[in-house]
Amino acid sequence: MPTLALLITIVATSGVMLLGCDAVVNHFAFYPDSVNVLPADQLPDGIEEFSVTTEDHVKIQGLYLPLANAKNVLIYFHGNAGNIYHRIPGLVQLRKSGVSVVGVSYRGYGNSEGTPSEAGIYQDGDAVFRYVRDILGYPESNIILFGRSIGASVALDIAQHKAIAGLILVTPLTTGKALAVTSGLGAISPMAGNAFDNVSRIKYVKVPLLVIHGTSDRVIPFSMGKELFDSARTRKQLVKIEGAGHNNLQGRYGQAYWPPIAEFIETLGAD
Repeated sequence: MPTLALLITIVATSGVMLLGCDAVVNHFAFYPDSVNVLPADQLPDGIEEFSVTTEDHVKIQGLYLPLANAKNVLIYFHGNAGNIYHRIPGLVQLRKSGVSVVGVSYRGYGNSEGTPSEAGIYQDGDAVFRYVRDILGYPESNIILFGRSIGASVALDIAQHKAIAGLILVTPLTTGKALAVTSGLGAISPMAGNAFDNVSRIKYVKVPLLVIHGTSDRVIPFSMGKELFDSARTRKQLVKIEGAGHNNLQGRYGQAYWPPIAEFIETLGAD
């Protein structure tokens, strides 16, 4: 995930405050790939495409990995670069935990229409959540939300005040402003405004929570995941992976990463 602190530098050096910080945040926070996609007829067996239209009339696409007789479904919100097709191996691995899986492709990513923005990806998340609940037919109490990096902001936005099955956050940031501070740009960090304010959101989460973060994450520091964990007022678990960075959790540190996720999901199935 390219650092959100970059947007603070641009604001400070170009004087774009007059244009509004939201536009700067949206421009520099997202790195979508709409080129490297798989045609529907080339998807691995057991993976289906679907599309849904958001409240602001943007058609977004996702992937559905059904698992026969699975009680719960997990909705996966990815980070700010690439697209959902790059996450297919991870989605398949998550399904091995005994749940059906839905992967979201934000606006501007993959085959989804539109241009990404912070407000927009929250609408994308809401639309997919309603699709899973109302069209696929999973009760809210059987829905697990999984947010990775910037996707943690989407998962948290949805999870507030909802009686879902559980919430998984991997390498989450606290706020855009705090990320600027940790990147050495504290003097101009106020220009980030209230972007990606997960500290405020997590206080309204009342469901089982799993937070995973590597101690050597140079993109989003471990301290941010720990702060969110400490701020949560619910049943919670923190998995601290020693030596892991931001982008090597699933691969190099997979033996420390995947088992806690499967165990957490199993406990939700037992509730």
